Parts: sequence; C-alpha cells; structure tokens
Amino acid sequence: MRVLGIDPGLTRCGVGVVEGVPGRPCKLIAYYVVYTEPDDDIALRLLHLDKSLADLLAEHKPQSVAVERVFSQHNVRTVMGTAQASGVAILAGARLGLPVQTYTPSEVKAAVTGSGTAGKTQVTSMVTRLLNLDAPPRPADAADALALAICHIWRGGTRARIEAAAHAAARNIRGARR
Repeated sequence: MRVLGIDPGLTRCGVGVVEGVPGRPCKLIAYYVVYTEPDDDIALRLLHLDKSLADLLAEHKPQSVAVERVFSQHNVRTVMGTAQASGVAILAGARLGLPVQTYTPSEVKAAVTGSGTAGKTQVTSMVTRLLNLDAPPRPADAADALALAICHIWRGGTRARIEAAAHAAARNIRGARR
C-alpha cells in the first residue's frame, strides 16, 4: 500500500510518501515540505497548499492519505492555521476519491515509537531507523508526515476493517428489526 502522510501546517506542511504492508518494514518513496509566506493573504496561502498537495498526489498516486488530526493548542492563531491546512489536506485526498484517515499526534507517536508521549526527537529517530535512512528527514514536519504514513500502513488497514465490520453489523441489526 502506498500512503501519502500529511502533517498540516500553514507555514510549513510536511508531506511524506511511504509504501508498505502491516507488520513489515516500510519503504521511503519521498518527502517534502510545502512552505507558504506568513505575510501573504490567507486565501493565496491555502490555494498554494491545495495546488502543491494536488500535484504531489498526482505525482505519487497513493492509495490512501493520512492526515494529522488537529490537536488543541494554546495559541489560537496557530491552531486556526493548522485547522485550515488540515481541511485543505483532507479535501485534496477526498477530491480524488481516496480514503482519508486522521490520526491524533499520540496515535502516531505510539505507532512509531511505542509511546504516545514520545518527543519530536524520538519520533524523528524512529522514522529514520524504520525507513533505514542515512540521515534524519528535515525539518521535523517531514519526519512527522512520514510517521503518519507509517502509522496508517501499520494501523489504518486494521482500523478500516474494524470500522467496516461495525458498519456491517449495524446494518444487519437494523435489517433484523424490520
């Protein structure tokens, strides 16, 4: 499975492309950081992010997209920009009919390090090791995007099967009541 992971941000948006299957080592395809200028109009920044993500999706043709779920932050201005970038990222995958899954930062950290409270340095170190890279991906936004893709490969398939089974069971229960 090829997954495009997105660590949303308005100034820096990390993007990582990884291939793999659950329980096996993953393979790095590419990673990027999409930058926008903080002084530019918000509409232009979001448009640039949308176009950049559309181009990367077209280039790498992933089967799925994993996006970091916006997490509560103390700085309202920062969380607003992250939320807007997250919406653009989710829409970019949905526009192509791709399955899009969101993960909390602690879910991603737990998947790649074994601890939901791991720090950025630990996540970057594990991503470097898991993908057998010669050097850590920089900046941290790129490492986080790769961690999202790895998390989705290892956990997303199982999560999707559980959700599909739950939906099927709910349909069967509703059908039996009729």
